[in-house]
Amino acid sequence: MRNLELPGRSPVHATGGMAATSNPLSTMAAITMLQSGGNAVDAAVTACAVQCVVEPESTGIGGDCFALFAPRGGTGIVAYNGSGRAPMAATADWFAANGIDRIQRTTPHAVTVPGAVDAWARLVADHGRKTLGEVLEPAIRYARDGYPIHSRVSEDFASQVDILRRDPTATRIFLPGGDLPKPGQLHRQPELAATLECIAEHGRDGFYKGPVAEDIVTYLRSLGGLHAIEDFEAAEGEYVEPIKTVYRGYEVYECPPNGQGITALIMLNILSGFDLAALEPLSAERLHLEIEAARLAYRDRNSYVADPSKARVPVAELLSDRHAQRLRAAIRRDRAMQAVPPNHMTAGSDTVYLCVVDSDRNAVSFINSLFNSFGSGLVSPRTGVALQNRGCGFVLDPEHPNCIAPGKRPFHTIIPGMLVKDGHAVMPFGVMGGQYQAVGHAHLLTNHLDLGLDLQESLDLPRVFPNADGVVEVESGVPAEAVAGLERLGHRTGPTERPHGGGQAIRIDWEEGVLTGGSDPRKDGCAIGY
Repeated sequence: MRNLELPGRSPVHATGGMAATSNPLSTMAAITMLQSGGNAVDAAVTACAVQCVVEPESTGIGGDCFALFAPRGGTGIVAYNGSGRAPMAATADWFAANGIDRIQRTTPHAVTVPGAVDAWARLVADHGRKTLGEVLEPAIRYARDGYPIHSRVSEDFASQVDILRRDPTATRIFLPGGDLPKPGQLHRQPELAATLECIAEHGRDGFYKGPVAEDIVTYLRSLGGLHAIEDFEAAEGEYVEPIKTVYRGYEVYECPPNGQGITALIMLNILSGFDLAALEPLSAERLHLEIEAARLAYRDRNSYVADPSKARVPVAELLSDRHAQRLRAAIRRDRAMQAVPPNHMTAGSDTVYLCVVDSDRNAVSFINSLFNSFGSGLVSPRTGVALQNRGCGFVLDPEHPNCIAPGKRPFHTIIPGMLVKDGHAVMPFGVMGGQYQAVGHAHLLTNHLDLGLDLQESLDLPRVFPNADGVVEVESGVPAEAVAGLERLGHRTGPTERPHGGGQAIRIDWEEGVLTGGSDPRKDGCAIGY
């Protein structure tokens, strides 16, 4: 239990339903949906749609999503891949012929066809109780009537001023009057409200066909993009078979590639061979093992994770005990590895993760993202839709499994998680934060399952992350003696520019009938139950 004399907050406990998101307006919208007869799927999409308005730098309807759903808290976990695809005209040969060796964030080539709206419509139709129009109503209201800017959102806006000023529509919408919105200031997005109303009336076709799709395609093509209206009309997500591993007696479920959930599972497989419970939570010894496991798992990620419909991804081999033993043997407890695995991916840090559990114990783990803050920085002029930059997840080397190809889905950083034990789903969880997310999953679960920290403490605990340049980025809460210990082991350390991610989790106690939730202090949000 935390020291009640120090800053912080306790976990939230309730018996009916619970939602945890990174914005209080979103959490409250989910709770209202539950109390008005919607289930966890309805509430999750409601909350996500609200966040696409009130946290527009982190997510939007111009992005993608992934979801894990445990109907009535059972073990028949449903996984949905709502990630978009490259235009059919996007070939590696085209990029080579045009002298492009890397997909840059602010170009139209970074924009893959958004998958979120199609995914929302499918999930609500297949598993919800409400109509898509009912689910979108709170988001429409906030976009039309206005919403107050929260503190972390304001900081995120400020970090992206230069990106926003590159695009006339982004400047007009997100820098009203040429100025950054301040915390507590009311902000409106009337064009986005109209687009959401179109989707509410016409369903997924309101986004992928007609005026909305036409405006997005016309704008991207005016910038040199390869997109066609047919790419939008054909957009479709899919149900996929989740992947899992066993850690400390729990089954840990993730969505399969093209997401990086497998990276978190590889890390857990490596760490399962160490007695973490015997180590102090913020000791150099504990953090060293996490860092080394991350380096090895991310090397595998960068080599193999791609769209499995377009490339071979050896999932079974990567998750095998033999592979975990081989990786674990490369870790020395008295010295850092000298060779840092290469990283083929570009950095990205803005996403929203949320989870909901309802009174029937339907549990949803849900994540939605634009990738970088405000994605590509490109905003469709008439629709107000900020467009993602997931195309940056592709590489342009024809020999790499993640090379861009027509209709291919890029490598994805966003990953929802679900914990299962004794025949029940016991915890939807997730940690957003671009490349950090797989480390975040392992850090959260080892905090909770190995070190015995409660859910809120597990989210609060300071974090480290070995970046692509071989520097361990350290949050300010990590003790100086632990940082010095990492340096003595051979790690290069440095401060992180921004907090590492942000997470949510809801624990289901099936014996007591109690839900316990936590929400990351690195964001503006909260967990609420009833």
